[in-house]
Parts: sequence; C-alpha cells; structure tokens
Amino acid sequence: MKNHSKYKVGYFMPPNPTAKWVTRDHVEKAPIWCSVDLRDGNQALITPMNLEEKLEFFQFLVSLGFKEIEVGFPAASDTEYDLLRTLIEKDLIPDDVTVQVLTQSREHIIEKTFESLRGIKKAIVHLYNSTSLAQREQVFKMSKDEISEIAKEGATLFNKYAALMPETNFRFEYSPESFTGTEMEFALSICNEVVDIWKPTADKKVIINLPATVAMSMPHVYATQIEYMNDNLHDRENIILSLHPHNDRGTAVADAELGLLAGADRVEGTLFGNGERTGNVDIITVAMNMFCHGLATGLDFSDMPNIVETYERFTNLTVHPRQPYGGSLVFAAFSGSHQDAIAKGMKWHEDMGLSTWSVPYLPIDPHDVGRVYEADVIRINSQSGKGGISYILENSYGYAIPKAMREEVGYFIKDVSDKTHKELAPVEVFKIFSQEYINCFKPIDITDISFQKDPTSTSSKNVSFNTIVVANIDGHIFKLEGHGNGRLDATRKALMKGPYNMEYTFVTYTEHALETESDSTAVAYVAIADGTGRVYWGVGTHKDIIYASVNALVCAINRMNKVAPFIEK
Repeated sequence: MKNHSKYKVGYFMPPNPTAKWVTRDHVEKAPIWCSVDLRDGNQALITPMNLEEKLEFFQFLVSLGFKEIEVGFPAASDTEYDLLRTLIEKDLIPDDVTVQVLTQSREHIIEKTFESLRGIKKAIVHLYNSTSLAQREQVFKMSKDEISEIAKEGATLFNKYAALMPETNFRFEYSPESFTGTEMEFALSICNEVVDIWKPTADKKVIINLPATVAMSMPHVYATQIEYMNDNLHDRENIILSLHPHNDRGTAVADAELGLLAGADRVEGTLFGNGERTGNVDIITVAMNMFCHGLATGLDFSDMPNIVETYERFTNLTVHPRQPYGGSLVFAAFSGSHQDAIAKGMKWHEDMGLSTWSVPYLPIDPHDVGRVYEADVIRINSQSGKGGISYILENSYGYAIPKAMREEVGYFIKDVSDKTHKELAPVEVFKIFSQEYINCFKPIDITDISFQKDPTSTSSKNVSFNTIVVANIDGHIFKLEGHGNGRLDATRKALMKGPYNMEYTFVTYTEHALETESDSTAVAYVAIADGTGRVYWGVGTHKDIIYASVNALVCAINRMNKVAPFIEK
C-alpha cells in the first residue's frame, strides 16, 4: 500500500493540553448510560425495525436497566414519529426512564420534534449541528460564525417551544457533530454559547455531548480533548458531560473509558457496538469492564445468552463468537495448559471459600453473565489437555479420576477429537470415557462372586480371603477359586486359574462415591501393569464398593487384552 502519503492527521489538540486523567487508573463510578440502539443503531441496519419491533426492543432496553433511551428522530420519518406517540399515548415509558429525541437545528424540524413529545412527562431533546473543519469547508461552505449562529438559533428555538409545554420537564442536549475534527477552541466556544442560552441549573442540567462522530486519533488524544472541555465549559457544575464514541479505529471502548477518566459523566452507545460504519461504542463491554473492577453499573447483563439471542433476532446481526463478554467462545479454553489452570483455579477458590474472583484466564465468573463452566469454559478438542477433560468428568459426571490416570485419558479423548476433526461436547467426552474405561466386560465377565474370610487369619491388619468366581470368558463359563490377602487379590488369583495366561501386577487402587448420583454409587479405579511395565486402567461402578473394585479390575484386564490378547495355557 503506497497511498499512505495522501492521509494526514485530521484532529486538533487543545491549546496547552493537560493530561490529568492519566494519573487515574480506573473509573470510580459508573456513568449515566444512554442507549442509542433505536436511533443510531437502528439507522445502521440493512432492514430497520418496524414499529412493533421498536416497541418490543424499547421494553427490552428498559429490562436491562437503561434509564435514558434515545428513541429516534421523530421529524425524520413517520415510523419514528409514531413510535414516540405510541410510547406516550399507551403509557409505555416507566416513570424512572427518560426518552431522548434528536433534531437538527432547523425550525420546522424542531417544531415537529416538540410536537411529537406533547403529553410526555419528561424528555431529553438533543440538538446537533456539524462543526468540523471538513464539514464547514466542504459541505456547508460556512464560516465559524455562521456555524455558531445555527447552534445558537436552535438553542433559542428550544427555549421557545419548551415554554409552550410547561407541563413537560425538558432537558436539553447539544452535540457539536464531528467534535473530533473540530478545532478545540471553536468546539468550546460554540458549546459555551449554547450553554449560555440555556442557562442550566442544578435542577435542570444541560447535557453537552462530545461525539467522536468519526474516530480520528488514538484514545489518549480524545481523552485530552474531553479534559479540555471539562475544564473550560461554562457552568460546569450544572453540565452533564457526555461521550458518543464511534469505532472507526477500533478504539471506541478505550475512548469511552479514557474519556470518563478525563471527566465525562455519561456515555451514549449501543448493545454490542451496532452502528454506522464500524459501529458505536459497545455499552456492554464498557459496563462489564467496570463490573469486573468491582463497580455496580446499574445495568443487568446477567443473562447474556438471552441478550445475544434477542439482539440478533431484532437486528439480523450476529454477535461474533469472540465478542467480549457476550461471544459464545469468550470463556472457552481449548488449550490444555489453560484448561488445567482454570480447573485448578476454580478448585482452589472452592477449597479456600473465597468471595473474590481471580481465576486464571477468566476475568469474570461466567455464572455472573448466565454462562456455565461445563458448557462454556472447558471446551474439548484436539488441543485440549488432561486438566480440562478431568474437570468435565468430575464436575459434570462425578468421576474424580486419579492424577496418574489423567494423562492417558486426556490423550485418548483428544485423539478422538483429532481424528474426527470436531469439538467434543461434555456428553460425548463422557460417552467415550465410559465406553473405553467403565465396566468393560469383554472377553471376561464375572457373573457371580462370593468371598469368605479365611478362618486361619490371625491378624486384623492382614486378613486373607477365599473367593469363588463364576466367570464368562469368551462365551465359556468357568468356576474359579482363589485365595489372597484381600478380596481384590483373591479375585486376581482366581482369574489366573482360568484358561488364559494373564500376567500382570497391581499398580494402584482408589475409590470414591459417585456424588452426582442420588443413590451414592461407588466408583473404583484399578491400574495394572503387564510384563513390559505398560499400565492399563479400569473403572468399575456398583452400589457395593467391593463389586465396584472387582469390576474395575476386570475392566483393566480386558483393556490389557486389547493390546496383547490372552494366550491359552
């Protein structure tokens, strides 16, 4: 790309810039949130919402906790006018919610805008006009003074039409459109002229909204511009300083966060950043970033799957699987080392009984946004490791497989994923584990077994047992007897008297109750080693732990037979 020389910086730094905001490391309180999904977001859709859809989406935004919602540009279309009238006439606006409407600085448009609001209890009326150097020179061909006159005329008309509706509590908002491409001294001047006309008070504050209509700079420049306005606006104590970042440079969230550090009080944006070109600032991301720093945001994103589904249904847009907080894969860990760290971190938190969250690789608890660990966090494919697979088997199905067994199981299951070229759902992971390791009864199946304590045993620590085993081996029934220093050892010795050579040694044995089962099924894990030292694991389940251990032994022997088939004596 050789055309870079045709581009130049299009933004303006303020005179004598300061950067006090840089000393603040986090936002201390949540801003006022204003959703512009029904205006800025809706006008960016290929197929804008109809009246019924807008009404339902408005109620959806209310359910999420938004207290200020820009519902449209009522003078621009019948649908937007009808939306406002329907909200008012059907009394659909909760008392704690304020709707906002947008208008250009032209009298017939301002008049129709106020007309659309007749009968409403309270409203924000948003005035804007373009102030940037590019707009002044190329579009309007006007001087700064002429552009200022447009803003001042609109502000004066606001006072005029609001006075005709004393029953309504109006608040006014002004945006110098394309603020980021406006000389800062001029942006400040025109905003102060509007403020002086509206004369804000503590009970009737004015909103000065500073939009990055087109993002032009790195975020720290935007923050420095906001700080300049924050320090120099008239009646600052009676001003609500608002941000409206767009995402042309992919920095809208950073612009909003640094803008708040620089003194802003309010953020206008949309769900998942929908909007023209690359979109508006994503309010979900900004709010959730604050949430994970311990701030109450006033918004409810506790059911993120439903929010994603609703958003996609109304907008016909798709939330990217890696979209922060809302994407289907944002909590997913496929990497074995990540899965292991997450599993250990969550176990540590559980064991320690901690009330604060600091699990590796998970900036927030997925449960807080309606996601579940087993389905959303530990995801199994060919890149997965023993930690994640073990986590699923234990937390979803109750099998706390021994540490020494985890590597073998991990490699076995992810090899299935590799060969099938697909992710394995938890139910598939358990199915593979179950078929390969649990109660595998071919070619050996013990159909009956009994134990009797050896009457010659003299020590309580070294009790020996006699056993009678009825075994089906390759379709043939054998009655075998054995004697050993425990039930499992007696079973092993009985099987050794069968028609096949089965040379192996015990390696380890563990057991536990299967806690996910209400009837407390017992689980046993047995490892044996053949003559070469290769280890084979078997898992047995039964209501009785003795029979569970026998099943585990038989399963381990049968798995050994897969590798080195038994040879008849």
